[in-house]
Amino acid sequence: MRVYFGVCGIGLGHAGRCVPIARELEKRGAQVLFSTYRDAVKYIEQEGFPLVEAPSMVFMVKPDGTVDFRQTVVNPGPFFASFTLIKQVRREIEFIRAFEPDVVVSDSRVSPLLAAKALGIPDVSILNQFQIIIPRKSKFLTLAKLVDTGALAIIGKIWTSGATHLMIPDFPPPYTLSAGNLRIPKSYQKRVKLIGPILPVHPEDLPSKEEVRKKLGFGDDVPLIFAPISGPVNERAYLTNILQEIFREIPGKYQVVMSLGYPDSPARPVRRGNLTVYSWIPNRFEYLKACDLVVSRAGHGTITQAISYGKPMILIPTPSHTEQLNNARRVAELGIAEVLDQNDLRKETLFETIEEMFNDRGYWRRMNEVQRVVSRLNGLETAVETIMRVAEGRGSD
Repeated sequence: MRVYFGVCGIGLGHAGRCVPIARELEKRGAQVLFSTYRDAVKYIEQEGFPLVEAPSMVFMVKPDGTVDFRQTVVNPGPFFASFTLIKQVRREIEFIRAFEPDVVVSDSRVSPLLAAKALGIPDVSILNQFQIIIPRKSKFLTLAKLVDTGALAIIGKIWTSGATHLMIPDFPPPYTLSAGNLRIPKSYQKRVKLIGPILPVHPEDLPSKEEVRKKLGFGDDVPLIFAPISGPVNERAYLTNILQEIFREIPGKYQVVMSLGYPDSPARPVRRGNLTVYSWIPNRFEYLKACDLVVSRAGHGTITQAISYGKPMILIPTPSHTEQLNNARRVAELGIAEVLDQNDLRKETLFETIEEMFNDRGYWRRMNEVQRVVSRLNGLETAVETIMRVAEGRGSD
């Protein structure tokens, strides 16, 4: 069996959930090839998978990491760049023809799906944002209306056309995180399945929290805060700089481990007081098991992982990033996270929020309730089985 992965390369979240799928497929005898660009290239190469590099798509961002929708449209981004999209489709056709896969798996990319359709190859989609949503600010209002009226129909048709199987690595209602970005028309819903998060390591695969903390060199007497900052470089750099300055002054009754999200950097830590900073943490899930609280952006992957491990969160969404804003709003509604506006991020506000959360065990009680329900899902196993079924021609069995 030969499986071709066309993965969105903006940030590492898409690649991060496709790599464990690919690794499990290899264990079952499959050959895999990745197609991606930008941030994901180094990560996938580091994970040891063969890769071809596709033309890059990009969101324009401001110096503070805010998504710049106006410049993204002027300098076309993921859904507006028709010329780049045509180039991508052309290259994908070349790559796919050369590899001759039994199935094409797309994670949040249109071009591999269009190429697969053109070549008559079965395909599977992984997606957690069905619809583009532009912020309802006055300067974006006309653009928002245009996107709402036209983009949903066009993108929905692409995601669900032909024999596409659409898997969403999210929780079933009432715990669906990306519901705000998943307004899926009824005519498409029969092709859509919520499969749960795709985790390479489940909490029960690891030793107890106490054992993992001891292995990592942390005692049980001081709460551990884990800050895995992910996303595209320009979106996370501004935040990581601010957080490092703040966490250097964190009170001694807390300890913090922070990851800057650079997979091609050495894993040697830099310690400043109670703060330990890594450029990259390869054993991310051990730290997730060991910690008490997560501080991060509001990316879908990070949130679903934290929930799967039963960790309350403080979320700092990328400004104007509507998917992250919707994700953060949803977990705050569930009572398992607090949300801070990046523009209001100060030492006092962050430390006060940390203190308030540790003094209110309700966050952990509600998180345990959610975790107990969602732990029944195994998105990795479902994704692998679906891909194998499609590749073997068994379609929607």
